[in-house]
Amino acid sequence: MLVVTTNDLPGYRIVEHLGLVRGVTVRSRSVVGNVGGAIQSIFGGNLSIYTKLAETARQEAYELLVQHAREVGANAILAARYDANEIMEGITEVLAYGTAVRVEGL
Repeated sequence: MLVVTTNDLPGYRIVEHLGLVRGVTVRSRSVVGNVGGAIQSIFGGNLSIYTKLAETARQEAYELLVQHAREVGANAILAARYDANEIMEGITEVLAYGTAVRVEGL
C-alpha cells in the first residue's frame, strides 16, 4: 500500500477514486502510566511514557487506515493526515485519514 501526504503520486496514474478512508483508535492513560509520567515530568525533558503511548496510538490508527483502504479495493492513499482530540480528560481519539485510490504505474 502506497501512503503519501501529497495529492498526487508522481510516476503513477490514478485510475479510480474510492473515497475517504480512515482509521480511528481511542486510548487512555493507565494509572501506572500517569504516575510514571508525573515522575518523569519532575525531571523535565521527553516524557517517554507519553511519547510511547502517542506513537502506539498513531501506529494503530495508521494500520486501521490501511486496512480500510484495502477493504475498498485501494492500492494507494493520497493526502494522508492525522488528527487527535481529547474526548475527556485522559482519553484521546487518534484519527488517520486520507483518500483511497487505485493507481497504475506510468
